[in-house]
Amino acid sequence: MTISAQQLLQSHFGFSHFRDGQQQVVDTIMNGESAAAIFPTGSGKSLCYQLPALVLPHLTLVISPLLALMQDQLEFLASKGISAASIDSMQTKEQSQQVLAGVKAGHIQILMISVERLNNERFRQFLAQVPISLLVVDEAHCISEWGHNFRPDYLKLPKYKAQFNIRQTLLLTATATEKVVVDMGEKFAIGQNNIVLTGFYRPNLNLHVQGLAQADKDLFLAQWLNDKTQLSGIVYVTLQQTTEQVARSLSAQGISASAYHAGMDSEQRQSIQKNFMNGNIRLIVATIAFGMGIDKNDIRFVVHYDLPKSIENYAQEIGRAGRDGNSSECLVLANYDNLNILENFVYADTPEENAISYVINEIIEQAKLNNFQWEVVLNSLSSQSNIRLLSLKTLLVYLELAGLIKPAYSYFAEYKFKLKCSENELINKFDGERQTFIKAILESSDKAKIWYTLNFDRMAVQYPSERSRVITAIEYFDEKGLIELQSKQMTEVYQVNSNPMDLTLLNTDMYSRFEQKERSEIKRIEHLLAFFASSACLSQQLAHYFSDPRLQQPCGHCSVCLGNVTTMPATPALKPLDEFKFEQYTNEINKKLGKQTSITLISRFLCGLTTPIFTKLRVRKLTGFAIFEHYRFNDVRLWVEKNISTN
Repeated sequence: MTISAQQLLQSHFGFSHFRDGQQQVVDTIMNGESAAAIFPTGSGKSLCYQLPALVLPHLTLVISPLLALMQDQLEFLASKGISAASIDSMQTKEQSQQVLAGVKAGHIQILMISVERLNNERFRQFLAQVPISLLVVDEAHCISEWGHNFRPDYLKLPKYKAQFNIRQTLLLTATATEKVVVDMGEKFAIGQNNIVLTGFYRPNLNLHVQGLAQADKDLFLAQWLNDKTQLSGIVYVTLQQTTEQVARSLSAQGISASAYHAGMDSEQRQSIQKNFMNGNIRLIVATIAFGMGIDKNDIRFVVHYDLPKSIENYAQEIGRAGRDGNSSECLVLANYDNLNILENFVYADTPEENAISYVINEIIEQAKLNNFQWEVVLNSLSSQSNIRLLSLKTLLVYLELAGLIKPAYSYFAEYKFKLKCSENELINKFDGERQTFIKAILESSDKAKIWYTLNFDRMAVQYPSERSRVITAIEYFDEKGLIELQSKQMTEVYQVNSNPMDLTLLNTDMYSRFEQKERSEIKRIEHLLAFFASSACLSQQLAHYFSDPRLQQPCGHCSVCLGNVTTMPATPALKPLDEFKFEQYTNEINKKLGKQTSITLISRFLCGLTTPIFTKLRVRKLTGFAIFEHYRFNDVRLWVEKNISTN
């Protein structure tokens, strides 16, 4: 007899009924179709793949953006007796091999990985040997350029779905506007009927915004928290050092608080998180590194000490409160003091036009020499072109969409191994043709004192074999403890369009796309500011932003509805730029940059915006670095331009 979804829900998860939207998604997946679930944070998106994974014939592969998300899910699944595992960078080689063996044997039903794991040639070769029933993409808005957290590697997921012959996909997100939902669905060919939106509005969350000068925040926050010391809550800040400062300030005022940020060591972070989850720590002051994957039902308040990065981030972060359905408070302490810093981060990501030109020329020149193929190590190209790594990945996606390049494959440029037995012992473990093949691997490798480095060119001459066969062999040796294997320097290989293209026009188009993205991100910040300073119902505005039609009237319980429309305090006046001496702050950086100097680079230096060339030249200690970090980048740029033209 076929067991029903309702029976599985009861027997494995102990729930008597599905939450809103869950059954529709689960039924769609169990009927052999793909689906998308756009549910608010904390409303049970994960169950939509966890339950079907119990009955699907093969592996459920989950793409999850953060290690914390994976660990939380794995602990939950283990508590329900469901076999799940992850492959991540924190594991030892032995732990990873144990997981892969479990997947291969069919003992593991759910495997969780980061999207970057799919760049690993060895891992992709492993997946190609494993039947996969369902691809789950968590935080699926990352696949859309119009999403708030676009990640270029996500754009490759439809290609991997085809490559690994995965029939079904499930997309999960809490924060997707209508435009993003359409984009997600189109990329994975998910029909409109299989996209389930449950609405964004949660009536148990009381949204409040309080306009405050920066100097008044600590006292106000301590007073606001005074009657909440027995409740669990999170205070979000932007910078790591602010977590420590605010936690100290609250503790000095008699309110126990623990700081949490990505700069702490892993054990310390895990200890704080564990104590927060079990109630030993009530209040966490954290950067947004805290909270992803946290499924604590009784968080009674979330405070934004600093402005969040976007409305989407705000929605995601307040969504961690009140998951038990009980009333919870969400407070923002708002001012415009750090607005310029927030905007300047956006300007730091836009490559200069000549940097884009450098990349395009590199592609064309190498393609001429290599039969229209281009090989690239991204970290090296980022340094050479002076384009930030994420922006470089985005540029390559844009060039792919424009038809210049097409991803072919990626590989590790170097495979090194050392023997754990003698050469003869290794060779004699095999017989016939395999013995000859293994002997050829050893003889063609470059040998140092201990380490061997695979030489694929020499191997191709000595014993012509598929590259994949060589890699499979040495991975097998590694798995069996016969060698210790290391691989490094990921190389991406692209096929380059052999038809002539107008490269000047292409360069202009690429730069325009980045400028458009820049304008879009600045607009996102403007939306955020307008939202917090608005005289309209906050809950209704949020619902409208996320295409939730259910809230047609003011909520009646946000700060605006309660008569407290935010008045933003005046921003502290900055000293006029014309009162600064240009040469005093730019002479050192000009000398360091030499011929590479430009108006944009000097402006970024003065605003404290890092680029690969700044990292290489170690400019942080130079006079002038970050002297104008509180000024608007565009104003600084105009000032630099004016001074250069008059000198």
